[in-house]
Amino acid sequence: MVVHLLVFLLSCRIQAVGAQMKLSPETLTVLRGEEARFTCSPNTQWTAMVWLLDGTVALTISKLHGVLPSTNTNVTAEKSQISKDSWVFVLKSTERNNQGQVTCDLQDFDRKTASLFVQEKGSVKVFGDNKLAFQGQSVLFECQAVGWYPEPRLQWQVNDRKVSQGEYNISSEESGKSLFTVSSNLSVTAAKSSYVCCLASVSALPTPLKSSVRLTVVAEVVQEGDDCTVPLAVTASLSALLLLLLLCICTVLCYRQRRQAKPSPQAAIWFDQSEVGKRSVAEVTAGEVNLGYSSEGPTDADYNELIMTTHSQKDFASFRKAPDVVHCSSLSVHSESQEEENYKNIKRITTV
Repeated sequence: MVVHLLVFLLSCRIQAVGAQMKLSPETLTVLRGEEARFTCSPNTQWTAMVWLLDGTVALTISKLHGVLPSTNTNVTAEKSQISKDSWVFVLKSTERNNQGQVTCDLQDFDRKTASLFVQEKGSVKVFGDNKLAFQGQSVLFECQAVGWYPEPRLQWQVNDRKVSQGEYNISSEESGKSLFTVSSNLSVTAAKSSYVCCLASVSALPTPLKSSVRLTVVAEVVQEGDDCTVPLAVTASLSALLLLLLLCICTVLCYRQRRQAKPSPQAAIWFDQSEVGKRSVAEVTAGEVNLGYSSEGPTDADYNELIMTTHSQKDFASFRKAPDVVHCSSLSVHSESQEEENYKNIKRITTV
């Protein structure tokens, strides 16, 4: 009977002491390199407060002398502003090996334990630059989050709208340092120009890391001021019409230039007749004209002019139907006799 009474009194004393001691927070998650803070609040008389990391003493606090020197320079303690007997244990820069149990031990009274989790933030990247696509075309985007612990949550957004997880795939692998790499592919049907974002996060990260690229649909031109779209087909049609008009103008100008450069039919006739007159004398004599010879009679120019005048008066009406000149001796003699009748003075010709 006495034994049972002693056990009952001891359990009541332990519960009373336990109710008087508090350690907060009970669970803390931080990113690697950040500060971790735990508050131990005893509500009874105590002599020494010992802080332990995974069972190893990290810091000792004396109620009379305060924080005692420690070999661990990464930890410290400071008095709480809430209660005069409360102390805050500070882990200055957390590392992955600090993850585990944090214990506040009140000597000869009680102890409380909390859990510390240390996460690691990596990087996230959408591969490739900004993309162009035709309307209705399927465009593939690839995102990769590297160097995270634990495995990060990967998510896609299109114009700030979350994409359903069933629309993209996710694969993950763990490296030798217990860091995770997560990859994901997303296929987007180009409907309008938009921003495609990939987000990666862990619970200790307040805001997810984001990487984004611009998807431009070439079937439209976005005017941000009025928030309206102008079909590209209209612009292409106007350009084609202007090009066709320019081509027509160039064709007309080239045609007019060629018409101006082409000689008139009458000028061509005079030129042909003058050439025939020049060749007739030389062809009759079967020799060459001595250009150094001169006489008091009419010159070659006068002679050719007279011949052309005579021929034009006789055959003007039918010169278009005249056959080609026949080079024969009889025709040359006959032509020479006719010229002697029409002119009294004929230039002498020297045959070489």
